Amino acid sequence: MTIREVHSTDGTSLVYRVTGDAAARPLVLLHGWAQSSKCWGDGVLAALSERFRVIAVDLRGHGYSGVPADGYDDRDNWAADVQAVLDAENARGAVLLGWSYGGLVLCDHIAVHGADHLAGVVLVGAITSIGRGEAGGRVGPAMRAAVPTAMSEDPAEAIRALGSFGSALTGPGEGKGVVSQALFGASLCTPPHVRAALFARSASNDDLLRGLGVPVLIVHGTADSVVDVSAARHAEALLPTVTASYWDGVDHGPFVEDPERFVDEVVGFVGSLGAAV
Repeated sequence: MTIREVHSTDGTSLVYRVTGDAAARPLVLLHGWAQSSKCWGDGVLAALSERFRVIAVDLRGHGYSGVPADGYDDRDNWAADVQAVLDAENARGAVLLGWSYGGLVLCDHIAVHGADHLAGVVLVGAITSIGRGEAGGRVGPAMRAAVPTAMSEDPAEAIRALGSFGSALTGPGEGKGVVSQALFGASLCTPPHVRAALFARSASNDDLLRGLGVPVLIVHGTADSVVDVSAARHAEALLPTVTASYWDGVDHGPFVEDPERFVDEVVGFVGSLGAAV
C-alpha cells in the first residue's frame, strides 16, 4: 500500500492510500461523515485490490487530509478534491464508491465535472442530496439523536452524542468491539467545526440522478439508522441504469457487517462494466 498526497484547487492537502495493480480499473472509495479511509477495513481493501486499483481517500477535514477553516458548503471544493485525486492517479474509467456522506461528495463531483470520465458509481448507505425536505438526504433515528450535540466542542457532550450511534456503524453481534472503537475514534478525531460544517449546506441532486449516464449500484441496509433506506429507494427511482441491493436487517455499515458479501457485490458490479479504459 502506498500513501500519497495531492493538493486541491484551494490548496487543501488530500491524503489517500493506493493499493492494487496499477493497470487495473481504478476504484475510488469516499468515506462518510466524521470517518476516514481506514473505515473500510484492511480485509475489504485487500480483497478489492486483488481486482482493482483501490484509491481510498481521506476527505478534506478528515483523517490525514488538510483541515481548512471553511469552504465545506461549497460543492466546487468537493468536486475539485475528487478531480485532484483522479488527475494525480491518471484514473480515467474509474468507479466512484461513496459511503454515507461520500455519496453526496461524488454527486458534487459529477455535478461539476460530469460523468463521461467514469465507468460507474456505487452508493453505499448513501445520501445524494442534503437539506430540509430532500428525500435523497433523509436520515434515520441514530443520526437524528446525535445532531446537533455531536458537533459540540465539549468532549463530554460529543462523546455522549457520538456514542448514541451504538452499533449503527457495525451492526449487532459479538466480535465488533475493536472495529466499533476505531470508528468511534475516527469520529472524535474529526474536528467539531468540520462535523458541523458538513451539515450546514443544502444541495438537491435529483435532476443529476435522472440524467446520470453511467450504471449505478446501490447497497443499503433496510435497518439503516443513520441514512434511512427511503433515501436509497428515492435514488433508485430516479436513476436510469441502476442495480439495487437491499440488505435485510443490516444497519449503516454493510462492509463491516458482511465484508465478503460486500466485496462480492462490488466485484460483480464493477466486473460487469467491461474492461478498463
